[in-house]
This record gives sequence, structure tokens and C-alpha cells, in this order.
Amino acid sequence: MVLDLAATFGTASPVVGMVHLPPLPGSPRYDPNDGREAVLDRARADAQTLADGGVDGLVVENYGDAPFYAEDVPKHVVAEMTRVATAVAETVDCPVGINVLRNDAAAALSVAAAVGAAFVRVNVHTGARVTDQGVIEGRAAETLRLRERLDADVTVLADVAVKHSAPLGEQDLGTAVADAIDRGRADGLVVSGPATGEVTDADDLRTVVAARDDTDPDVPVFVGSGVTADSVADLLSVADGAIVGTALKANGVTTNPVDGDRVRALVAAAPDE
Repeated sequence: MVLDLAATFGTASPVVGMVHLPPLPGSPRYDPNDGREAVLDRARADAQTLADGGVDGLVVENYGDAPFYAEDVPKHVVAEMTRVATAVAETVDCPVGINVLRNDAAAALSVAAAVGAAFVRVNVHTGARVTDQGVIEGRAAETLRLRERLDADVTVLADVAVKHSAPLGEQDLGTAVADAIDRGRADGLVVSGPATGEVTDADDLRTVVAARDDTDPDVPVFVGSGVTADSVADLLSVADGAIVGTALKANGVTTNPVDGDRVRALVAAAPDE
């Protein structure tokens, strides 16, 4: 199933905001003095600020859980993510996506199915990447078969050459795109810069879009990092959508709360389609 942007987000050029969760219980930086309610309060507040600012969708991500498990998070992470994602979905009236870092697609899909989320983001869906968690291999076969077993109407956004990683050897972006779509059956693609908040290379974006056009022009391409109010119009003249986190935070710091003025400014600068 290809991700239909208009049907899912109500626009052909969606801006999707990030709900970066603070450290969850069980992670090294979790503060038990704050407790679970603080995590829920922060997630609800960021989601509401993003929705009020006009974003077309959200991604809930366990950003504060570093260092991340590579491909199989513990059960308590799945439970906490489900609780928080449920709270977010009940707070806002826009599509919600799930990303379980570093690359637990099965957990993300399970949470998404349980809470009625529209999509998941999978950092390594096909191929393999060298990361700070070691070598991570794509599990497209398992992910799509799990989706069938769960009877979940959840689309898969797959990163191409995901940030905070490097290829095992020589990598051709065009081939990676074709593999993700044709062999991995990805419903949408994400292309990003080298790290969180860093600019996505314009040549890389054009290469991914061109390869997408040659493979299946119906598959949308999202810019996954470095999008700002100054760059969103130009980027969305090439890409189909944008996933934005850092630029929407107070003072442009990824771990800070979402800033409503920044959200409104970026949304206002985005194409209105």
C-alpha cells in the first residue's frame, strides 16, 4: 500500500512535526523524581502545540532513550510507547506516526496498530547500515508479514541512507531507492542529512526523487532533517513532504519543548496545496 498523502494528511505537501519524548522509564537518563506523568504531560503539550500551529501530522519517537537498543527494545519500552502514543492520539486530531529507535520496526508497528496510528518510520528497512549501535540490518520481510498478521492499516516510511549511519561499502542512492520500493515494498521514503537537525543535501534529495520517479512515482518522498522556515518552500518544491523536529523547538534545540511561534512560521512558509 502506497502512502496517499492527500487521503492521510489532507494535503499533497504535508509538514509532519516530531514529538521527541523525554527519557522513558528504564532508560539511563530517566528521572524518577519527574515520573511517568511528566513524560505524558510533555508529550501532550508538544503534540498540542504542533497541532495548534498547523502541522499536518505527528511522529512520536523515543528520542530521549539514548543509548538505543539496535533492533529489539525491551517490553517495557513498547508498553511506555503505547501509553504515550495513546495519550497523543487522544490529544490531537491529526494523523500520528510511530518511530521506535533505533530500528525496532516490529515494536513500532505493534504500537501503531494498537493505538490506531497511521504510519511508522523505519530507519533501516532494507539493506544494512553501520551505526553507533553496530551494524543494523533491514527487516522488511518480517515487518510486512507482521503487518499482515496484525491486519493493520499502517503504512511504512523507510529511510534511505538514514542519518547517524554509514554504508557498509560503496552505496548507490538510486539502487537503494529501487530496493526499498521494489524489494522492500516501502510505502514512502525519507531522506535526511548526516545527523538530527542537519541539512539534507539537495543533490541527495534530487537523486532520491529521480530514482523514485523511475521506480514508482506514486511513492512519496519526505525530507527528514534540517528543514527550517527559510528552506521548507524550496525543499517541498522537490520533495513531497517534510518531517520537522529541531527547527520547531525553543531556541532550535532538539531536546527543548516545541515553540508555537516557530511552528506557525514554518507552516506559513510551506506550500499550501
